[in-house]
Order: sequence, then C-alpha cells, then structure tokens
Amino acid sequence: MFLPSVHAETDTDVLLQFIRENPLGILITGLKSSEQDFLQCTHVPWVLDVPEKSEDSNPRIRAHIAKQNPQVKAMIEAVDQKPPNVLELSEDVLVLFNGQHDHYVTPKFYSETKPDSGKVVPTWNYAAVQVYGKLSLYYDSKTPQAGTFIAQQIHDLSSHTEKSVMGYTGGDRPEAWTVDEAPERYVDLLKRNIVGIEIEVKKIQGKFKMSQEMRPGDREGVVKGFQSMGTETGTAISELVKGRGELHDLKKAGN
Repeated sequence: MFLPSVHAETDTDVLLQFIRENPLGILITGLKSSEQDFLQCTHVPWVLDVPEKSEDSNPRIRAHIAKQNPQVKAMIEAVDQKPPNVLELSEDVLVLFNGQHDHYVTPKFYSETKPDSGKVVPTWNYAAVQVYGKLSLYYDSKTPQAGTFIAQQIHDLSSHTEKSVMGYTGGDRPEAWTVDEAPERYVDLLKRNIVGIEIEVKKIQGKFKMSQEMRPGDREGVVKGFQSMGTETGTAISELVKGRGELHDLKKAGN
C-alpha cells in the first residue's frame, strides 16, 4: 500500500476499529501450485480478536471459506503437512479491508485552486486497511481442534454481523438470528464443507485518502460538493473529508 504521510493512519486502535466496522476483507495469497493459479483471492467476512492490554500477543482475525475453494487447495499443496491436521503456511498472507464509502472527486469541487490557477485534476477518495500475518488452516471439522474452532467461528461471526451490521440487538430492535435456529444436521453438513482460517496479525497499515492534503478552501468545496449530492455515500464522504481535514490541521499545528 502506498502510504503518503498525509494520508497514513498510524493509530492501531483506529485501524482495528476499521476492521470491526468493515469486516468484509479480501484474503490474498501467492503460493506455488501445480494446478492452481499462483495468485488467489477470496472475499470473506472476518472476526477480529484483540488481546487484553496486559497480554504480549498480536491481534488475530478469523474467517471460514469453502473447502473446494482453489485458494484452499493451493494452501494444502504448499505445506508438507496433510489434512486433517491444522495447516500452517510458512509465507505471509495479506488481507485487504475497504471502507464502505468511496467516490470520484471532480475538480469542480476545488473552489479555491480551480478559479485561482486551474491547476487541479480529478482523484478518488477512499479508506483502506491491510494486514500481513501467518495463516493457520483448520481443515477437518471432524477433528476436535478444527471442529471447536469452526463452531466458534461461525457463532462469533453471526453474532457480530447480526448485532453490529444489522443492529439486531433486541429490546426495541429485532432479536439477532443465531446459528442454533438452523437444523443441527444441516449445520453439521455445512461445517464439513468449510475450513476455518486464523491469521496472527504481524503488520497492520491503513490510509484515509480524504482530500486532507488540499488547501482549506478546496477541502470546504469538497465537503459542500459531496453534501450537495444528496446520497448516503455523498453524506458519508463529506463527513469523512471534514473530519480528516480537521485532524490533519490539528496534527500540523502540533508539529
């Protein structure tokens, strides 16, 4: 990821919260295989595990994907150890998380520089976080270790997405759907056809490219421009540009 200092976010807590709020990530691997493509990617929602502050360990992210996924087949081929044991890849993997809102920025929004010199060009505003780490593959749900992991994974993911994404928290809101509402035999069948994935996060990086490098008048033009769109994305980008611009100014004043 290209990380100009003006766009880079270095607060780990902010980056981890970004993952919680944007759980759909792209798992990317580069593995030599006799039958599968070297580069593979899978879009999959993740659960974030953050250790207590007193613990000397890294955050972890968990997911599950189809056992027949070519990426899984490439993983198995890449290690000497064979199923049903837990497989550990020697090479790092990459997971990319994108923000919910991104948008093209027209030069027409730059209300200070455009009329002054015309030296403006289009760009695209977005936010993203990426993590590097070591991957463990829980392959066979019939084994105790993998079975426990996969059961916990699908429970935790359902709980997180039902409550945090859908807002099903009970009370005035609907109750969250739970895994035990599905037939047990049906769930067991599904478990046999998925694998669990756990990644220990070794490095995390992120950026918010939200026009904060622009002159104050141009940033204000971008804020107003996105507000005037009257869409959910326009409103969200407008608020992000305003917030990131204010944060940039505070940091600049503190230097």
